[in-house]
Order: sequence, then structure tokens, then C-alpha cells
Amino acid sequence: MKLMLDPAALTEGFFEETRLLGIMAPMKDYLFCWQLNNLLGVDFRINNEIEIQLTKKGRNYFFAVYEFPEKHSCLTHYLYNNQFDGEYLLPEFKHLDFLWLLKGDMVDDQRIGELTRSLKDIRGVQLVSELTNEKIRHKEHLVF
Repeated sequence: MKLMLDPAALTEGFFEETRLLGIMAPMKDYLFCWQLNNLLGVDFRINNEIEIQLTKKGRNYFFAVYEFPEKHSCLTHYLYNNQFDGEYLLPEFKHLDFLWLLKGDMVDDQRIGELTRSLKDIRGVQLVSELTNEKIRHKEHLVF
């Protein structure tokens, strides 16, 4: 008997208890993380082990993922770079530069609202909006 992975079930499981923000901030990912770390008191670090690799048109594209696990909590924050060399991790959101995924614990609307307001106060951030699962066509691209 051969066991097969169900990509749809895997993707759905990955997105349980998550919230996702889309951020338009046209700057380098390391500069954006530096600002987040200094202004919001977080500690995003690049995690090369969960870098997302997509192959399109015979080429490989690599999307950096930064990670910040909260102390004394199951909640982990992931910041994805949505662009690499003219390709997009989520092509349906080409206007977004970064995706901020909160995963591992429930996050209420008030906390999302506070985070959104804090992000909008950062110089260079032009837009922050929550992305609901229904709006995301290429969810599987975010799974690591």
C-alpha cells in the first residue's frame, strides 16, 4: 500500500489558527526587518531552512522567510518576501512586498488592529491589510 500526501489537506492544516497581513513597503527585506525589530520590539531573524523555493519557466526563485517566535507563547511570526527577481510568491497580490503570518495560537481582532496601526506608522509602509483565506489563490506557496 502506497501512502500519498494530500497537498490540499496539508495546506489547510498549515493555515489553522493563522492570521495573514499583506504589507506594501517598497524596501529591501533586511531593512524592513531592521525597522520592525527596532520600532516594534520584535526579533525577526532570517531562517534559511524554511526559505520558499518555486520553480517557474525552468528557473528557481527563492523567497526569504524571517521568523520571530514569541517568548512564553506558542505564537510564531513569519515574514515572507513576496518578490524575487520579478516573480511573486503570491502572484494575486503583486502590489504587496511582504506577507506577515501569525501562526501557532489564536490572535484576536484587537491585536491584529494594533499590529496594523503600528505597521502603518513605520516610514515607508504604504499599505497594510489582512488577507483572508478565501482571497488567497496560491496558499500552498506559503507552506514550509
